Amino acid sequence: MKKMGAYFCSWRAGAFRKTRLNPAAFLARYRNFFSGVPLIFFFCLLWEILPRIGVLNPIFFPPFSEVLLALGALIHSGTLLKHIGSSLFRAMAGFLLAVLAAGPLGFLMGYSRKFERAADLLVQTLRNVSQFALLPVFIMLFGIGEISKIGLTFYASVWHMLINTISGVKNVDPMLIRAAVSMRTSKKDLFWKIIMPASFPSVVAGMRLGGRSAMMAVIGAEMIAAKSGVGYFVQYSQLIYHFPDMYAGIIVLCFLGLVLNYFLVWIERRATSWKIQNEEIKN
Repeated sequence: MKKMGAYFCSWRAGAFRKTRLNPAAFLARYRNFFSGVPLIFFFCLLWEILPRIGVLNPIFFPPFSEVLLALGALIHSGTLLKHIGSSLFRAMAGFLLAVLAAGPLGFLMGYSRKFERAADLLVQTLRNVSQFALLPVFIMLFGIGEISKIGLTFYASVWHMLINTISGVKNVDPMLIRAAVSMRTSKKDLFWKIIMPASFPSVVAGMRLGGRSAMMAVIGAEMIAAKSGVGYFVQYSQLIYHFPDMYAGIIVLCFLGLVLNYFLVWIERRATSWKIQNEEIKN
């Protein structure tokens, strides 16, 4: 029981607190990140050279320097920032709604076998339907405004979080539950002090996948039915043959995806820091 107590003390104390800075670990982490920079530089160099020597058509594939100039002009004028704001608003709104829906439902399905048996068939049916196949349905229900795009983003991201939450609840160490039951722990305390902390890493992993899906869904929706957003901007630039602007929008999408990914990775590491501490306690 001392180990179990130490397990949860370590989770509470270490999940979201500031830890001591380990210079060696810090340098190793960023060394791994910057080790990929030369390959990115080489890719950009090829992008600059190949159109200029005629290997790629410079009309459809403008040199990288021209794309950077277009990107700078778009940011300076505020045009691109407005589209970025629209895309981020839709993605975050759908993502947060998915978190609010998937969290309680996932814990309930993972905790109650009766409820899972009743709801599993519907969940498995809906999650295997492509969100873009349902875009016309969302448009007919909510119109071509913001609600349809937020709804599509919600639909795309909710299933990752729901399935991961269910899996996290089901994979809680049975020894912890038996120990808590033997101590006559109430169902309320069992959920809040045992099941929820132990399943939280899986929940955060589902949020990471859901955030990625939310961003991809909103860009796809903007390309199909929108008059603002980065997806719309990329599609519109392609239609009017403003290819430097189109590639500038694509670069922005890559940057947003990269920032979102590393932000969620950071949250996942902070949320699962108690795992390392628990292993140290066991050893």
